[in-house]
Amino acid sequence: MLATTDKTDPSIGDIISRINNLSAEQIEQILQHQKATSLKFGEAAVDLGLAQREDVLWALSQQFHYPYQGREAESVSDELVVATDPFSTTSEFFRDIRTQLLSSAFQKGRAERLALAVCSTDIGDGKTFFCANLAVAFSQLSGRTLLIDADMRTPRQQKIFNVDPNQAGLSNILSGRAEANVLRPIDSLPNLYLLPVGVVPPNPLELIQGEAFDNLIANVLPKFDYVIIDTPAAIHGADARVIAAKAGAALVVGREGVTRIDALKPLCTQLKKNCAVFAGALINDHTS
Repeated sequence: MLATTDKTDPSIGDIISRINNLSAEQIEQILQHQKATSLKFGEAAVDLGLAQREDVLWALSQQFHYPYQGREAESVSDELVVATDPFSTTSEFFRDIRTQLLSSAFQKGRAERLALAVCSTDIGDGKTFFCANLAVAFSQLSGRTLLIDADMRTPRQQKIFNVDPNQAGLSNILSGRAEANVLRPIDSLPNLYLLPVGVVPPNPLELIQGEAFDNLIANVLPKFDYVIIDTPAAIHGADARVIAAKAGAALVVGREGVTRIDALKPLCTQLKKNCAVFAGALINDHTS
């Protein structure tokens, strides 16, 4: 939960000055430049070369008690924009999507709680990038967020969050070889947990269709406020449709200039038919 600042919270200038060990003369120089240019203190410090842009982001995150990956020891991919650059236009886009989903897939007061399956027609559509950043955006609210990597065809979440792919994960649970502590808390991002794929199995669709996946969803929904599931691309077969039906809610992601409408439409039609909530489709311009 984002706490409100009180009178004891340090100012942005205090934080930037402390982490850069600025002298009184340097602070005065920044203040004079701030006055002359009408810049904010942090912007003026960066303009003078006395601070880095990351320092300003760090200071903002500290003052407003906002999770920010930049200065944490844990290493995550640059793809995790909402964590590494939380005040960017891209991050605002994900918070806007989050707001829309709060009134659809995650609507309060719904009789049955749902998980959100994020689907795409083909690999390279930016689905995993979208899932990871959306999960971070939800983790910045109060409550707990779980990101499940159910893409047992081409998993990438473990790489984004720097998790050992050989550690136990979803495949272990679904094959009846679950170990303790398969959920990975993301230490630098409070309220966010990851269930990675684990070892890639030879029979992903059979594992997803089994009762163990139903039990998993039933077990995590009461324990997490938001559950987001990364699914295999529809080109691999029925995996995504099966996952979405069991999750209860679905969203389709396409890639600008790449995803074909004639492939997108039937996937959307199938998801609308099989899910309690179809949250829609969006086109992104992510390039990897």
